[in-house]
This record gives sequence, C-alpha cells and structure tokens, in this order.
Amino acid sequence: MRKDSSTCPLAPHFNFCKIAEMPTSISTLDSPVPAGNHSYEACSKLAREHYENFPVGRLVPKKLRPHVHAVYAFARVADDLADEGYADPRLRAADTSAPTEAERLAVFRNYRQAWQKAIDGQEYDPSYAWIFQPLQKTKAELDLPDSLFLDLLSAFEQDIVQRRYEDFPAVLDYCRRSANPIGRLLLLIHGERSTELAQLSDSICTGLQLANFWQDVSVDLGKDRIYIPQIDLRRLGLTEADLFAGTASPNFRNCLRYQMERTWKLFREGEPLSQRLPRPLSWEIRLTWLGGTEILRKIEKLNYDTLSQRPTLSKFDFLQLGLKAFLGQ
Repeated sequence: MRKDSSTCPLAPHFNFCKIAEMPTSISTLDSPVPAGNHSYEACSKLAREHYENFPVGRLVPKKLRPHVHAVYAFARVADDLADEGYADPRLRAADTSAPTEAERLAVFRNYRQAWQKAIDGQEYDPSYAWIFQPLQKTKAELDLPDSLFLDLLSAFEQDIVQRRYEDFPAVLDYCRRSANPIGRLLLLIHGERSTELAQLSDSICTGLQLANFWQDVSVDLGKDRIYIPQIDLRRLGLTEADLFAGTASPNFRNCLRYQMERTWKLFREGEPLSQRLPRPLSWEIRLTWLGGTEILRKIEKLNYDTLSQRPTLSKFDFLQLGLKAFLGQ
C-alpha cells in the first residue's frame, strides 16, 4: 500500500529499530503506542497521529471507527516495516543509516509469520499483540476473510524484492493485492457484502493505485522502482536510462498517455459505486473517485511529464472536490 494518499482518500482508511543492531521483535523499542495496551485505543492512537496524511475514520460512523483503526494499524505498520524497516518513525529520524533490503525483509517476515500464527491460534511475537488482538476481534465480529489481510502482506513483501514489472497483468496483480483489499475491507466493515459492489470497488482502488504510480514516476525512480510495464517501454523505444535522465521525451509522453487511458477505463468502470451506497460512505467513495480522476487531469495538463514535475492536490482542490462529493456531482 503506497503511503502517499494524495490520490486516494479510500486507501488511507486503512498509499520502523535498525535491524542490524536490534532484534526483529519491536517489543524492546520505544513504541509509539503504550506497551501492553491491547485494546482498540492503541490502534486509534496511531490512526489519529497520522490524520494529517491519512484521514482515517473522519466520516466513518463512530461505532465503526475502532474497526477501521485496527485494520489501518495492521496495514500501516506492515507497510512501514516493508518500506522503511522501522516500526517507529521517531527511530527513523534518529538514525540516518537505512536498513538493507535483507534486513527489511527479515523484520517484515517476522511480522508476517506472527500474523499467520495469530490466525492459526498459535503463540506469536507479543510485541504485535497491540495490533493483532483488537484486529482479531474485528475480524471475528465482522467476519472479515483472512485472504484480504494475507494479500496485503504479500504485496508489501513484494515491494521489498521486486522493482520491475514485465507487463500490465503483472502490475494489475500487484494492485489486486496492494490496493483492492483495502476497498473490500472498508465495504465489509460497513456491512456491504455484495460481490458486485466489491468488483466496483476493485476498479476504483486499482485505478487509484495506478494514478499514484503515474503521479510518482520520478519519486519511484529515486527508489529504483519502475511500475511502467517493461514491455511498453520496449514497444515505444524507451530505455530505463531515458527515464533516469529525467527528460520527458515524446516517446515517454506517449507511453504515459497509454497507461493513463487504461487507468481512466478503470475509474469509469468503478464510478457507479458511490451511487449504490448509503451516506456518509457514499460521500467518501465519491470524494475518492474525484480525487483520483483530478490527479489524472493534472497529469494531462502537464502533457504527461511526470519526470520533471509531480502533480498534487492542494487544500483548495480538496475543498472543491469535497463540495462536489457532498452535492453528488
């Protein structure tokens, strides 16, 4: 799950100890949540601390917020472990040396194995109990399938080990596991169990993930990640050296235009979702859709040059989009 939520108000409902010198367990760390606090309070605390980037639960009915916060904490910590190797951002700030890929993979797999043990009813690393115990309550109470959580973990681990994608189906498979489970979980938490609604959600979530990829081409290059399919680069006469040069050639613009056409198709397929849901969830889904498509429009206004510029949504943009969502436009 990508941390940048500027394209995705939906995913943020749910876009850390240097491993070489510390155990893979985070139990000995200065944790951002109280040690031994295994209620929903710890998960909600983490969610509230990230409201500025992740507007978690702002429009969610009060009775459902603890469930949303538990899912969010699970995904947030997993994503940070995979992407940064840290479970506490304060430690990241205090130590400038970044964990290696092998170190990040080791600590992430400890988290993934602990969750599998929790699912299987086995004893697991107690440092994760503050997340896993409330999440297991949520999972049981709302009948949330294990597969959605396991898909998320699979995608996060893939982020560590895979930086290139050969074709578009491979990119879509990543989105199926990194983005789509978030939308499905949000629907299930709100009691929406229709297969048709889940499929509409998948279209929006995959579209949002793709919009984030095309928005963040330059950012991902800095991490040696390229989500534009390799087959499309070859077909349009582009090399990786062309991308790293940072100049948007006509071939690059044509390549990104092609990716955008695919993305617009997904957004159009998912657009009816908000009309099928009750308020306030329908407002949030509509805002999500409007936010993602506005990023696509901004990329178009840049003539598909996201190598030298990164389009974002301003506060004014969000105000306008929020009003449109509220009015059902």
